[in-house]
Amino acid sequence: MKKAVILNISGRVQNVGFRYHTRKTAQKLNISGFVKNQTNGSVYVEAEGEEENLDQFIIWCKSGPSWARVDNVSIQPLPNQWFVGFEIR
Repeated sequence: MKKAVILNISGRVQNVGFRYHTRKTAQKLNISGFVKNQTNGSVYVEAEGEEENLDQFIIWCKSGPSWARVDNVSIQPLPNQWFVGFEIR
């Protein structure tokens, strides 16, 4: 079943390739949506996909690429958005 979530990811997540690797991971897991930097230094993600794939994506977001440091990931449910592809904004 398709699900969608909003992720707010904080820590050392900007200027470390986090958005690029988030998109790469999303594409590998067939997740659609987008990722963008926030002015407060966090990263904002809207992601949608099959529940099992989305769970794997969330697990990845909780650690990110090896040179990032994720301190917190808040997760909120989101109605399905029917995104096409995954983009960096």
